[in-house]
Formats: sequence, structure tokens, C-alpha cells
Amino acid sequence: MIFDAVRLSLANLFAPETRSVFWKVLGLTVLALVVIWFGLRETFIAFAWPWLEGAMMPNLPEWAGWLTFVFGIVASLGLALGLALLLAPVTAIIAGFFLDDVAEVIETRDYPGEARGTALPLGQAIAGSVKFLGVVILGNLVALFLLFIPGVNLVAFFLVNGYLLGREFFEFAAMRYRTPAEARLFRAKHASTVLLAGFVIAAFLAIPIVNLMTPLFAAGLMVHLHKALSRKDPGFSLRQG
Repeated sequence: MIFDAVRLSLANLFAPETRSVFWKVLGLTVLALVVIWFGLRETFIAFAWPWLEGAMMPNLPEWAGWLTFVFGIVASLGLALGLALLLAPVTAIIAGFFLDDVAEVIETRDYPGEARGTALPLGQAIAGSVKFLGVVILGNLVALFLLFIPGVNLVAFFLVNGYLLGREFFEFAAMRYRTPAEARLFRAKHASTVLLAGFVIAAFLAIPIVNLMTPLFAAGLMVHLHKALSRKDPGFSLRQG
């Protein structure tokens, strides 16, 4: 079941409709990072640099003025490097607005005889994007803390991210067809299967550059998995949970 969902989700990444979503997400991410970079740079120049120049280099001779220029370049490059580390999280936030598009493509193409799910309201989609970012940050902070414990760090990364990512993306897929309460209970009933699928997402997340597609891959994977589990457990109801 999970292998089929992974195979179908990987194939979906190369579908023309999904590629267009990916380029939208990547383009908006780059635009957001450029805007953030210019904003932080101008803020630094306007407020922080005059203070640093006055406090640390008050008597700098004229012939050494080039140091100011060099320091400015180094600071700009450092800021750009710092923003590069935010590439995956910012991508995750922006991708959150397009996950329903990915789900609809999959449902229309791969399940033509079945009813399509209902897209989440805009407010709920925004909340889901922010929640996903929080999950990623929290998970990796825990994994970073455990990084100093030999033999535990890699296991911690997969356990934390596997659980959190599996939970969030499965409930996203389930809530297209179920109430939030029923989606949570359905996920809890099939927790072991969802966790294993979450480990696959965590492995995908660990691959540099490729991990930019994690939200799209994870959404597709969980749409297929939710469909498979719903067929396997057609009698599930809120009262059964």
C-alpha cells in the first residue's frame, strides 16, 4: 500500500500539472527570499551599520575606507547564506497554498470515477501552512538537540520528522473528505501505516535540493494513502474512532 502510494506520488511530481505548481512555488519562494534579503540589507545599512561604524571604528583613517566596503560585501554574502538555509522552510509555507491543487490533480487523473475532495478554506490553508512550518522547525530543533547524543541523532531525525510530517500531511488529505475530528481519528486508527509513510517523507526531506519538493511529494503520497486506507476501511465512522 505504501509502496504504491510512493510510486504514484513520485510519478505525479513529473506530471505537467504538478510541474507547473512546482515552478510557481519555486518562483514565489525565490521572490520572497529576494524581498527579505533587500529588506534586511536596507534595514542593516540604515540602522545597524551607523552604530557599528561609530562604536567599533570611530577613528578609521581615510585610506582604510575600503574596509567599510569589504565589510558590507561580506555582510551581504553572509545574509544571503543565511537566507539560503531558509529556502526549504519558505518553500514549505508557500507550497501550503498549492497542496489542494496537487490533490485535485491526483484525484481527477487517478480516481476519475470517485468524488473529488473539497479544498480547505483559505484561512485553514494558511493555518495549515504555518502549522507545517512550525512542525518542521520543532522537529529539527529536537533532532538538533539530540545530534550530540551518539547513535541517536539519525534515529531522532527520522522518528520526529516521520511522526510529525506523516500526521500533518495525512490529516490534510483526510480533511478533504472528512471533518477535522474524523480525520484525526482515522489517522489515529491507522497510525502505524501513517508513521511508516512519514518515514518515507522524512527520507525525502533529508535529500538536499530534492527536499524542495517535499510538500508536493508528501501531499501526493498521503492523498493516495488516504484513498487506499478508505477503501480498506469503508465502514469507518466518527463513532468507531
